[in-house]
Amino acid sequence: MSKKHPIISVTGSSGAGTTTVKTTFDQIFRREGIKAVSIEGDAFHRFDRQAMKDELARRQAAGDQTFSHFSFDANELEKLEDIFRVYGETGRGETRHYVHDDKEAGKWGTAPGTFTDWAPFEEGSDLLFYEGLHGAVVNDRVNLATLADLKIGVVPVINLEWIQKIHRDKASRGYSTEAVTDVILRRMHAYVHCICPQFTQTDINFQRVPVVDTSNPFIARWIPTADESLVVIRFRNPRGIDFSYLTQMIAGSWMTRANSIVIPGPKTDLAMQLILTPMILRLIDDAKRA
Repeated sequence: MSKKHPIISVTGSSGAGTTTVKTTFDQIFRREGIKAVSIEGDAFHRFDRQAMKDELARRQAAGDQTFSHFSFDANELEKLEDIFRVYGETGRGETRHYVHDDKEAGKWGTAPGTFTDWAPFEEGSDLLFYEGLHGAVVNDRVNLATLADLKIGVVPVINLEWIQKIHRDKASRGYSTEAVTDVILRRMHAYVHCICPQFTQTDINFQRVPVVDTSNPFIARWIPTADESLVVIRFRNPRGIDFSYLTQMIAGSWMTRANSIVIPGPKTDLAMQLILTPMILRLIDDAKRA
């Protein structure tokens, strides 16, 4: 951790709502005049698209049916840790972009499924913002959790995550339900061992829970909407959190444990604004004093 150059990490799997959280953070940064540099978890994949297909084929031929982008060794976590450390010490660093589609290819000037070159951060940033799969990893090689000053977990209950994954991949990638199911099964080992443990390291978790029947996510015709969901917000350390204020300001919310509050799904952005704004401003104030 570095008071002078704070780092915020948002961790959650694809479809969990991390993009929505990034939008909320961007709104806070813009409103409060905070200059943030952003890095994406995709930038730290170890393989580009074709190389990942080749590596998957090699692993499967060797009997490994668990390798996926969730896996530690599919990502350059030592590089990510180094960037966290260098930024915390100096306010400098570098990143690149993974190009997902033709639209991004036009923006970044390289083919879909490849990476841009590494490029330095803009000078004079107030903080570093990470959004991806591995922002709070602690294992025998890296400890990212100790380097981030504010760690946010974003995760739906698993049936909802599967529904979102199935619908997204069928709509945007043309996959069949069976093909997406195979991906889900392949990812389960890494989800259990690489993704879930990070949510015990995070300072705040936002977990979306549908209140409609998702018993069989593989035949669900629609993704549950925000109106059909609740969000459980858990604080690792509730000291200093004014729960009375939050339950008054967020209509329909209530406490379920001493460190947890439940809110209606449509109130998620409001809750994030109320909770995260003072935390971010505190980081910036501490940085200025340092």
